[in-house]
Amino acid sequence: MGLPMSRAWKAGGLLALALLGGCGDGRTPVLLYSPHGRDLLALIETEYEQRNPGIDVRWLDMGSQDVMDRVRSEAANPQADVWFGGPDTIFSRGASAGLLAPYSPAWADAVPEQSRHPESLYFGVYRAVPILLFNSDAIPAEEAPDDWDDLLDARWKDRIVIRDPLASGTMRTAFGMVLARSVVETGSAERGFEWLRRLDAQTKEYVVNPALLFEKLVRREGLVTIWELTDALLLRRQGSPVDYRFPSSGTPVIDDSIGLVAGAPHPEEAKALVDWIGSREALAMVAERVFRLPARTDLPPEELPEWARQAIAEIVPADVDWDLITVHGTDWMSRWDREIRSRN
Repeated sequence: MGLPMSRAWKAGGLLALALLGGCGDGRTPVLLYSPHGRDLLALIETEYEQRNPGIDVRWLDMGSQDVMDRVRSEAANPQADVWFGGPDTIFSRGASAGLLAPYSPAWADAVPEQSRHPESLYFGVYRAVPILLFNSDAIPAEEAPDDWDDLLDARWKDRIVIRDPLASGTMRTAFGMVLARSVVETGSAERGFEWLRRLDAQTKEYVVNPALLFEKLVRREGLVTIWELTDALLLRRQGSPVDYRFPSSGTPVIDDSIGLVAGAPHPEEAKALVDWIGSREALAMVAERVFRLPARTDLPPEELPEWARQAIAEIVPADVDWDLITVHGTDWMSRWDREIRSRN
């Protein structure tokens, strides 16, 4: 779930300062770990600091799974204050590992019950939507893949590039949907693994980060991928030759969550930032400027930009057993990595 061509954080020395917990200018630092990319994180930083001159918002941008791994590795001496972004399936694992602290933000009741952890350890703040993304200069719209099974068509052989699923919450969720559906419909994940094996045979390359994924797509080193709606819209705004389809049989609409890191160095300041990130003001601004779909259900349509109203009308939410993904997702991905990745 990151943004094009921007995977580094503010400045190399800034992390060291954050880890020391001090600000030379007297402001209180609040550190976020997030997969959300520079465009969104810099916007949050700038807007919140303008409203709160005593706060220095700092952030480290990495993949969703990498965030969890880092928070877990620092559990004995937490550095981050806020875990900002990633599928709720990853947050659920973080909650089970004791990595999150309870906090019910001011906007908690405005998100659906299924988007809230029962013990208030995390809440959905945005909706992330996996899509089929393609190079629109190379593929006419009428010939683009329209559904998941279309990716298995022979004409896409060696034309598919995919973000490494081990580090990506978006790809873990897409693969998890295939495997969970197999379990529900057949009693076993085997049919799902066979589908992923066939997809692997079509795949030219698994890439290490979103920036490289987008470069390869634009340069026609791959023509089709699975990714997330937000980045597709940002790429189009930047003039990149990309277009997308919402899978016609349904796509897993992800609760993109937020929570407080257990033992956060600055818990009260972190709570205030979480309150603002999920506020109507902040959600409307983020939807307009960096294409994030709000998880709150109390926002009138007129407060949302046209792209969001159109997406809400066009998305077909898939019926997904999220509990299966939460329980089995890590083992499933380990097996995929061991038995399927680049074996064809």
